[in-house]
Amino acid sequence: MSAPVFSAHAIAKRFGATVALARLDLSIGAGEVVALMGANGAGKSTFVKIVSGVQAADEGAMTLDGQAYLPGSPLAAKRQGVATVHQSVADVVVPALSIADNLLLDELCGGIATIWTPRARRHARARELAARVGLEGVDLDAPLGTLSLAAQQRVVLARALATRPRLLILDEPTASLSSAEAERLYTLIDGLRAEGVAVLLVSHRLADLRRLASRVAVVRDGRTVAVQDAPIDFDTALETMIGRRLPVGTPNTDKSELIQRAKPALELRGVRLGAHSEAFDLDVRDGEIVAVVGPVGAGKTRLAQAIFGATRVSAGTMRLYGEPWRPRTPREAIRAGVFLAGEDRWRSSLFPDAVPFASVAGTIGFPFLPRWSRAGVVPRAKERDVAREAIDTFGIRCGGPDDRVARLSGGNQQKVLLARWHAEPARLLLLDEPFQGVDAGARADIAAMLRRRAAGRATLVFVSDLEEAHEVADRIVQFDRGTVEVTREATPAPDALIST
Repeated sequence: MSAPVFSAHAIAKRFGATVALARLDLSIGAGEVVALMGANGAGKSTFVKIVSGVQAADEGAMTLDGQAYLPGSPLAAKRQGVATVHQSVADVVVPALSIADNLLLDELCGGIATIWTPRARRHARARELAARVGLEGVDLDAPLGTLSLAAQQRVVLARALATRPRLLILDEPTASLSSAEAERLYTLIDGLRAEGVAVLLVSHRLADLRRLASRVAVVRDGRTVAVQDAPIDFDTALETMIGRRLPVGTPNTDKSELIQRAKPALELRGVRLGAHSEAFDLDVRDGEIVAVVGPVGAGKTRLAQAIFGATRVSAGTMRLYGEPWRPRTPREAIRAGVFLAGEDRWRSSLFPDAVPFASVAGTIGFPFLPRWSRAGVVPRAKERDVAREAIDTFGIRCGGPDDRVARLSGGNQQKVLLARWHAEPARLLLLDEPFQGVDAGARADIAAMLRRRAAGRATLVFVSDLEEAHEVADRIVQFDRGTVEVTREATPAPDALIST
């Protein structure tokens, strides 16, 4: 192979006594997509931050096109030819600004363009960037917030490509995309490969890795422990990644008769999510796990929020274990044993680090403090006991109940959120994209845990990925344009993440 576009040798990083990276090695050639596979907390995010200039390595060396590469900031990284598209679009866009201004945000901040640059010239440049990622025809003067999340991500990608990078880093690029939107992104990446761009891909979705990866580098405990060229043996890669075999099992084999005899837990009749949506019916029985699957924007989150009392349905009735169900607020839903783990954990559920109770224990116990408190006194001992049990049950990688959630890896943050809604018994558990940012091993463990605890409640799982639905559900409901399209029994997907 010719000299790599990018190489990293013996990269190490410590945070106090915690070793985040321990001599990680990686190289990427022109036109290659190298996927970084690793469990939550393996060091992937730390490595991406070092390569993109957010943090500095303690040890090791990096090169870019054969020259020493040591970025002091993200701007320095971009100027040297390394562009990063982070998982969270919300962190790098300004929804109130126009689409054109968001496309040119880096150039405006870097002095390449200014607000005094003639509007026609700015719009011509914005159109050029938009066209490269398939956003022709959009109203460049419209606020960015009017675009779908997938389109906003393409705006961020267009900004990253504006500098013609030699290395493009994609961090969970399809986490919030439908399969059709993901395919458009794949096609775009194919074009970049043809131009000789090196790509570092971080993704927990096997579909991404199968479609894109030239090689995978498996990281465990901050080290590169294996490298595989395509075609990739994913069973071996996954087992190497987590250091053990994945749990074996299928979610549907012995439950169907029991579920059919079980009483209805949730009944929706003639429900319309919006004035112009088609009415639909939906039943979920006690002990059943139903996956509601559909593309981004299909209405899944709106349905979850309506059941939880965060929004209202336009028409129709809901019943919970035979009683009329129309919660006025989420607090009322929680009191009745209806819990929702929201799609965007930071917007809906988790607390900033500055908040006093943003620890693992405080985050898990927060919704239940009114029922746990006695005479207004919060029982900290109970909080910690519940948190310790959750840490063991969910395999949360942290130092203990008092660790700050904001300082955990994304996958461990997601586990804390799921643990919260298992701290008290639920009658109806609503999980909106519960596997987002969770590695394959943890995903299989969480799916197995949900199946083990399914008795005595109904569970609705809202996902965009059909593979994830097959992994956890007894029954799958296809959802689109705010209504049920089709319902069918779940069967293990042929490429399920559970080893078979």
